[in-house]
Amino acid sequence: MPTILGQNQYGKAENRVVKITRDGDTHHIKDLNVSVALSGDLDDVHLTGSNAHCLPTDTTKNTVFAFAKEYGIESAEQFGIHLARHFVTSQEPIKKARIRIEEYSWERIASSEANSKFIGADEVNHSFARKGQETRVTQITYDGERWEIISGLKDLVVMNSTNSEFWGYIKDQYTTLQEAYDRILATQVSARWRFNWTDDDQRMPNWERSYEQTRKHMLEAFSETYSYSLQQTLYQMATRIINHRSEIDEVRFSLPNKHHFLVDLEPFGLKNDNEVYYAADRMYGLIEATVLRDGATAQIPVDMTNL
Repeated sequence: MPTILGQNQYGKAENRVVKITRDGDTHHIKDLNVSVALSGDLDDVHLTGSNAHCLPTDTTKNTVFAFAKEYGIESAEQFGIHLARHFVTSQEPIKKARIRIEEYSWERIASSEANSKFIGADEVNHSFARKGQETRVTQITYDGERWEIISGLKDLVVMNSTNSEFWGYIKDQYTTLQEAYDRILATQVSARWRFNWTDDDQRMPNWERSYEQTRKHMLEAFSETYSYSLQQTLYQMATRIINHRSEIDEVRFSLPNKHHFLVDLEPFGLKNDNEVYYAADRMYGLIEATVLRDGATAQIPVDMTNL
């Protein structure tokens, strides 16, 4: 039975690269997990086993580390752009490169004046603690002409302890949920946003500033929205981003509803006045949606599992 080779790609996944920038005695860290996927004129390696057009995955790994030294890591996006451009322009068989990056943040540990003097240093600027709030992510795709940059974050857990209700919903014979007029609203944010920067003739965004401000607007909207549903909150978060960040045309959220249930304390003769909750990790509602700038077309995949 005849077969036809379909879409294919290859590369080296999860290259862990840590770049230390030494500014005198003050050090700075960029900690990335970089995955490279290449596609193009690669039929023969599948059909005949010929490696004539195959750049070894070991070479892609070496390139990641070499570029960390050669170009530094200004931002995850800029580093991915350097890599994608290199693979497409330096190897004729390679027509498209996709670079996925996770970035892990660190914060500086402040040492006491007494201790720094005790150990013989005037100032300590080289000690860090790993931040645990979220993981920053980006995907850079380049085909030799056009760029697609989708950035975002995952595993950012947020909570409003009030200013959230849920009532007026459909009820049928299987409905047991009680209406809530003052509840905890908590979620673990997975967000992706697509930039409208697509070619080298456009002015490139300030990637670090854009991430910082996008995250700020997202959290402000979460905090300031009096919520009647997590869907409403999601829409306000995405809308705030698009209204304030002109470089972003599309935002997609995946928000699991991290349920908190009031504990029945009446058997102990105690009244639970919205004070004591049971935090459930299973099962959970999963709220997902895309919000677009007027006139834009959705391009972020509906399933963000591998994005």
